[in-house]
Amino acid sequence: MQKTSPPPGLLVVDKPPGMTSHDVVARVRRIMGTRKVGHAGTLDPMATGVLVLGIERATKLLGHLALDRKTYLATLCLGASTSTDDVEGEPLSTADPAAVAAVSDEDIAGGIAALTGEIDQVPSAVSAVKVAGKRAYARVRAGEDVALPPRKVSVYRFDLLATRREKDRIELDAVIECSSGTYVRALARDLGAATGIGGHLAALRRTTVGPFTLAVARTLEQLEDKPELSHDLSSAVAKAFPRYDVDAATAKAVQYGQQVRASGIEGTFGVFDPDGRVIALAVDAGGVARSVVVLDPA
Repeated sequence: MQKTSPPPGLLVVDKPPGMTSHDVVARVRRIMGTRKVGHAGTLDPMATGVLVLGIERATKLLGHLALDRKTYLATLCLGASTSTDDVEGEPLSTADPAAVAAVSDEDIAGGIAALTGEIDQVPSAVSAVKVAGKRAYARVRAGEDVALPPRKVSVYRFDLLATRREKDRIELDAVIECSSGTYVRALARDLGAATGIGGHLAALRRTTVGPFTLAVARTLEQLEDKPELSHDLSSAVAKAFPRYDVDAATAKAVQYGQQVRASGIEGTFGVFDPDGRVIALAVDAGGVARSVVVLDPA
């Protein structure tokens, strides 16, 4: 008997610590019984939380999802810097306890304020940024010295939730909302530099990616027990894109890849037939709507 493929849609996974995003994809392929699984944006192995996966035809959505705002719960440790700007790296410097004690709450608040808004951020040397076609982290592991140029990122929110002072360190719990491409461990590094005692990221949990949140995220164990989607294809598109409802004749034309009347919607939108089923992603151009991806071809 031929095995049936799972329905297309999105899975919002609560990634456990210690797994790469690729590890999660491999596990979900086995759980869902399909090779057609992809992820929308990686999450560091040490981090936990929201990882968005596409299943079957929904993998075509991944490159079009507007996942440019992300929210994290982070623990930043001031008092020591590391080679990776996080707790998993080799120690580079450790501050004297007297220097740690000299850092005031006002110093920390000033450093946070300077790292809020649109900022120029130098990515961590062991990031996935490509340098001459090769990932920066791969160059570092090969023994190269990597100096990455700064790039503009936006930190919309950097709210301090709690401060814990120890003899040799200051631990800060914060909620950080930022643009895609922002490195939270680089924020920890730069806050440590601003206070003069070094800093690194101690813990990280992603709570939102675009419109997808922990509220619908499921652990891998939960998926093992009950392998089902977080959002089917139509509800995923309706959640992530503006909606353009068309009549049956227009829906059929879209299914055949034809251009149809413009929607008047800015950016990418979902085209839905009279039954509420998504047909395609499309954009307005030159007075017509043209398909970017046909999700339900004729």
